[in-house]
Amino acid sequence: MSTPETETIVKVNVKTTIDQNETFELTVFGRYFEKGNAHFLKYEEVIEEGTVRTIVKISKTGALILRGGALKMRLPFEVNRRLNGSYEMSFGEFATETTARKIDFSYENGKGLIEIVYDFSLNGSPDNTYHLEIAFQEEK
Repeated sequence: MSTPETETIVKVNVKTTIDQNETFELTVFGRYFEKGNAHFLKYEEVIEEGTVRTIVKISKTGALILRGGALKMRLPFEVNRRLNGSYEMSFGEFATETTARKIDFSYENGKGLIEIVYDFSLNGSPDNTYHLEIAFQEEK
């Protein structure tokens, strides 16, 4: 019999740096839980087009970012492997490719950090290098 997952409410800070010169930051509340051998972080953000739900899954073999709602995206990550994903907005769907250079995850004493450095290509465009840092902390 499996034990039910327990979700923890966390404050999430997402920082994305593109090619070391363009940075975006977001702070929201979300939920963190473990299921099987994977760690999950779920949060929502509101953009001009509507609400976007994001799920970040981290396991020993890699990571996966799923986004749904006003924007749909599937970005899989494995270190040194080029993987296909998708990015869909109201005006169309695009093929993506990701190659992770680094995937790090830590969670201790209610604090977590996910770090993914990856090359990203949209519809065959030249790669941009992204540095994604997601820090999260239990809300007491």
